[in-house]
Amino acid sequence: RKHFGEVYEQLLNDLQNAGNAGEYYTPRAVTAFMVDRIDPHPGETLFDPACGTGGFLTCAIRYMRERYVKTVKQEALLQSGLRAVEKKPLPHMLCVTNMLLHGIEDPGFVRHDNTLARPYISWEQKDRVDIILANPPFGGKERKEVQQNFPIKTGETAYLFLQHFIKILKAPGRGGVVIKNTTLSNTDNASVALRRHLLETCNLHTILDLPSGAFQGAGVRTVVLFFDKGTPTKKIWYYQLNVGRNMGKTNPLNDADLADFVKLQKAKKDSDNSWTVDIADIDTNTYDLTVRNPNAAGPVELGTPQDILKEIKTLDARAT
Repeated sequence: RKHFGEVYEQLLNDLQNAGNAGEYYTPRAVTAFMVDRIDPHPGETLFDPACGTGGFLTCAIRYMRERYVKTVKQEALLQSGLRAVEKKPLPHMLCVTNMLLHGIEDPGFVRHDNTLARPYISWEQKDRVDIILANPPFGGKERKEVQQNFPIKTGETAYLFLQHFIKILKAPGRGGVVIKNTTLSNTDNASVALRRHLLETCNLHTILDLPSGAFQGAGVRTVVLFFDKGTPTKKIWYYQLNVGRNMGKTNPLNDADLADFVKLQKAKKDSDNSWTVDIADIDTNTYDLTVRNPNAAGPVELGTPQDILKEIKTLDARAT
């Protein structure tokens, strides 16, 4: 089992660095802190509708076992609350294997299917879940008949998934979702309608802006949205993660990079890297949620050309 686990870990690593069609597997530091912020408990239903190789599931399993599982009954509650779907055959097979390696007795809950192909209106109250943890594929395109299932029509796969997340969550229910940062600012009708829908049906309480390179091989910047369903948004707390280094395959995002965010997020404290936006200050024509750090230093004022020449002459005189 040990050697099999090592081979499996290498397969996961290879997959994580081979993203295509907008599919990039979530770095472990990101999955771990997202699970920590969501704080799942045995007895709650946790769903990843685009689960890949099962990174969020395994993090959640470890998190609950370390903190809350003390009895056989609690372990049974943990296992019975897991839900997952993966569209592609290889990640699906690896996710099932991952569950077995993590002591899940029946990994049959990991379905090989396309979550978005099921009609939006067919999801009933009995299908609702307590928690969504997901990094849906972005940049992909779904078939026209799939797009027609959704109230907000769009070809962007991530936008269809976000509609699904809001629909499938119970009220109350909580979500942690990785999505590309242009979701916060795009001006097309679908993007504006989706942001309005999210703000009106959920409390989007936290937006974490991840640095470039957080997802190896991905050519886009990403953000993490944390929201609770059932009450509209009143205030959004933003955190802009600045790691101060170039990240890559040998220098990935790590727990220490996220420590300041974790420390400040529960109390929603403002700092050089964090700030709060009141929903009343958001333009309701665009519902633009772009990350704009009011604490960031603006452009340096250089003065007029005459001022610059005078300063150069002064510096030259001092140097001679």
